[in-house]
Amino acid sequence: MKKFFNGYLFSLLVLALFTGCGFDRLKEVDLSEVKAEPVKLLRLEQDIFNTEPDSFAVTAKKMREKYHDFYNSFIFNIVNHGEERDSVYKALKLFVTDPDMKEVYKMVNTTYPESEIKRIEDELTNSISYFKYHFPKAESPKQFVSFISGFNYPITTTDTTLGISLDMYMGAENKYYQMLQWPRYKVHFLNKDQVVPDAMRWWIIHCFDKSEPINNLLNHMIFHGKMYYALDAVLPYTEDSVKIQYTSKQMEYYLQYKKNLWAHFTEKDRLYKNDLKELAPYVSEGPFTGVISKECPPRIATYIGWQIVRAYMNKHPEVTLQELMEEKDAQKILIKSKFKP
Repeated sequence: MKKFFNGYLFSLLVLALFTGCGFDRLKEVDLSEVKAEPVKLLRLEQDIFNTEPDSFAVTAKKMREKYHDFYNSFIFNIVNHGEERDSVYKALKLFVTDPDMKEVYKMVNTTYPESEIKRIEDELTNSISYFKYHFPKAESPKQFVSFISGFNYPITTTDTTLGISLDMYMGAENKYYQMLQWPRYKVHFLNKDQVVPDAMRWWIIHCFDKSEPINNLLNHMIFHGKMYYALDAVLPYTEDSVKIQYTSKQMEYYLQYKKNLWAHFTEKDRLYKNDLKELAPYVSEGPFTGVISKECPPRIATYIGWQIVRAYMNKHPEVTLQELMEEKDAQKILIKSKFKP
């Protein structure tokens, strides 16, 4: 009886450590046993812009040896846009000799000197350490590559590579973003601070987007809520506004109206609707969620899903992040979260 009683007290003590005294399961993590190699960002944009344009066919083997599967992905899917293979080197030559792309390359080098690249590498190394700690069964990137996409893809992934298109992170006032007439809400976050959060979010999606098709709003909310909670885990000291790409006013709007917003989703059975046209306004990119208000942040359903998953994990410290990502029952997470904004 005494042995049972002591064991019971120990269990209570462990639970108290996780739920009380301000313990933060994502920040108070011991990474000392995690083996993560320092990230080295391979500079594909420098290699191709410093190669003689007529010699790409000759250097192809060397480039593939250095960049592996990502080089083929870059030249066939990004530069060549799926054209015939025999025209790929012609397309690559046109890409690096285009006056605008040459200027963009100079802008990238100015925006991202070696000191800035080192900062990104260090932040990625730290994030990958957290990733390995929380998701020991998941694959980490084997290489990290920077490139220029011609303003098409901010982040790309293959099974082995995390690629970062630096021309998509040159600051909101960049003249090319203005020339492309991109809306203000889109360019607001195209800056240096967004590189690592975007990169890690896309790698998380690459690893864990194995779910069944999302067939109602609740499933969408919980799926993306899990992705953002995983992002919390690998970037525990990054502001929510950066991770979700909200302005300070948009964050304040949610805090002010969170009860009303939750009421909006729970009324008229909205959580269980599967009409894509009806659901789209709540999950789409844009300056706001217009069906609610012009002040309501975009993707508001995704943000609320994130808060539900946070509530669930706070209520259940025994659930690991790996178990969270494997959980397919959105209704179970909602009920057990006891979410009340």
